[in-house]
Formats: sequence, structure tokens, C-alpha cells
Amino acid sequence: MKIERVAKEALLRLAGQFPVVGITGPRQSGKTTLAKMVFPEKKYISFDDKTVRNIAASNPRDFLMAFPDGAIIDEAQKVPDIFDAVKFYVDKDDFKPGKFILTGSSQFRLKENMTDSLAGRVGFLKLLPFSISEMMSCNSSQGRNVYQIIQKGGYPPLYDSDRHYFPEDWFENYIDSYIDLDVKNNINASNLSVFKKFVQICATYSGQMLSMDSISRSLRISSPTVKQWLSILESSYIIHFLEPDFNNLGKSLVKTPKMYFVDSGLLCHLLRIESAEDMILSPYKGAIVETFAVSQMLKNRLNHAKKANLSYFRDLRGFEVDAIADWRHSFAIEIKSTSDNEKKLSANLREYIKLRDNCKGILFYLGDETYTIDGITYVSWKDWENFENIISL
Repeated sequence: MKIERVAKEALLRLAGQFPVVGITGPRQSGKTTLAKMVFPEKKYISFDDKTVRNIAASNPRDFLMAFPDGAIIDEAQKVPDIFDAVKFYVDKDDFKPGKFILTGSSQFRLKENMTDSLAGRVGFLKLLPFSISEMMSCNSSQGRNVYQIIQKGGYPPLYDSDRHYFPEDWFENYIDSYIDLDVKNNINASNLSVFKKFVQICATYSGQMLSMDSISRSLRISSPTVKQWLSILESSYIIHFLEPDFNNLGKSLVKTPKMYFVDSGLLCHLLRIESAEDMILSPYKGAIVETFAVSQMLKNRLNHAKKANLSYFRDLRGFEVDAIADWRHSFAIEIKSTSDNEKKLSANLREYIKLRDNCKGILFYLGDETYTIDGITYVSWKDWENFENIISL
């Protein structure tokens, strides 16, 4: 069963304007599947294939001559000279929209190469694993409760009815493949086993302010190494950061970003949580739910090719609001790992929205109904992805 991706509309929009569209995202997020589904008439090339990669690298312009109508080129960053060749044919063809679709699992390398060679000719789409609406459209999600959905995560292969992967086996192989394909060439080979432990330690910090010194001490590696490895995780879409919100509120604010894993299923695997029951009883339950909620907001924005514009608020007193969304409207968002809707849960929101004009208070919770009480909107987990379009303003 093929799931229609929310990002399809944004991809078509970008391909109608730019001669080149770059699709980035983590491995196995469905980039190639989406490109093939939207552009079935285009030829497909993968630079994961060493033979194809070597042929393309030997003479990129001659290689692309075989594709006069353009092509989908997977893992394009593995042949850096291909970008100048793409530019040559795009310019020769008077900027024909949607000619080349380039995908890659390394945000930094793909975007750097495309920005350098294809400035003004390329539109970017970031594709993350399935969002709530995409997960819920899968037959395998029917009848599952919120904890089961969060624990499984959104990677598309786990929803492939023809393969029947066990999540614990799939994630273990995913991590090994990720290190072998995306990490090995960026760090010293003797550090690969330490890097795997580093990823596991990072999992314990999801939803928290980043402490590089603490990670450095735990693994006995330098702070610059921690910084470099975090950059690798971020550029390959394993983690992302929320920066602190300032907004001139006249407060003494913390300046440390919060770190989140992009996928709650991978996070649960790294935390050795193998079932919904494990998650409910875990001391990491709140952090996992918050990670899942933030990822849904992130997916909603990126699936429409928009900037995330997400931050968080915390002052030196420890007063905190989990997320601030500065979108068409501004929202202050608290995330709770409970199905209760007690008024005390919204206390921080009420205090924060007094400090900012035209900011609406939103409380994400695990209940099944979305409604507004005393100016605070309680948003069911089912609506986290699209809450901006659901609530009344």
C-alpha cells in the first residue's frame, strides 16, 4: 500500500517554478519513493550504485547527455561535479521547470553543492519520516493507541505491508547502515564504536537543553569532537535543535538550544523501549512525547516547504514554555504526556501570553478531543500536526 505524502503538493509547486528541485531528508524517509510517485515518467539514477557513480564522475556532462528530459538523481552529493553539469544543461534549456530532481540524505553536502553551483535555479524540500496523518492512513496503524504509534515512529519501511519488519531489528540495522554510509567518511575509523555510544547518550538528552560538557565527560572525548558529531547528526536529520526564543521580552533568558531526535521510534529504540508498556513506565516518557510532538510541528512546516520557525522559552528562574511557533499567527505551546486537561497544566502558558501580544496559548495533550477552555486550546495528539488549521483564531 503506497501512502500519499503530504509533501507531494509542495514538491509539485517547487517543480513548477525551479528547473531543479533538491529533496533532502534522512535515509529511508521516502525521498526516492516520493520523487518516483510524483514524476513517474522521469528516468531514475542512483549514485549509491558504485558503477553508475564512477561512470558519472568520469565525465558528468557526457553522462547527463543520456537524459535529455532530465532525471531523478538519488544521492546526488556523491558525485560533486554533477552539479556543474546539471547547471550547464539547465541553462542550455532556458530554465525548463522541474527538469532534474536531486535527492540526498546529507543535508549539508547536498545543499552546499547545490547552493554553490545552482544558485537561483533550485528549490528545496526537506522530507522527514511519516507524520501523524500519514501514519494513521496506514492499515497497520488502525486500532493502535497513541503510545504504540509514538513508540513505532514514522519511518516508511515499518509501514510496508509487504515486508513486516520488526522495529527493533529494523532500527538496529538502520543505525549500522547510517554509520557505515553517512558517518564513516566523516570521522576517524577508530572512533566509529564511540560514535555509536555517542548517539545512544544523545538519546537521553532528547527534549532537554544541550550539555556538550556532560556528553564530553561521559565519553571522554573533547568538546570540539562533540560539536562536530552533533553537526553530523543534525545534517543527516537524526536530530534537530530548537533555539531559545528572545522576542525582546526584557527577561534574562537562557541561550542554550534544546535537542530533539527527529523520529520518536528511533529514540525509543536507543532508549531500549520496545513496547508501549515500556514507554508508559519509562522515566523518559515525557521527553519522548515532547520529541514526538515537536517532530509533528516540524513535519507540518517542512512538508509545505516552509521554514520551521520553532523555538522555546526559558528564563533564568527556570520558567519555561516548551515551544514557540512564530507562523502566520504566534503560538505558545506546552506539551503534556497526560490525557488529563486540568487547568493547572496551562499555568505557564497563561503567564507567557501575558508577556506577548497576539500570542495564543496551546496545550498539547494525549486526549482524543480538541477544544478551548478559558482562552487555552487543548489539542488532541491526533491534531498536533495540523493544529494551526483546526483551532479557531
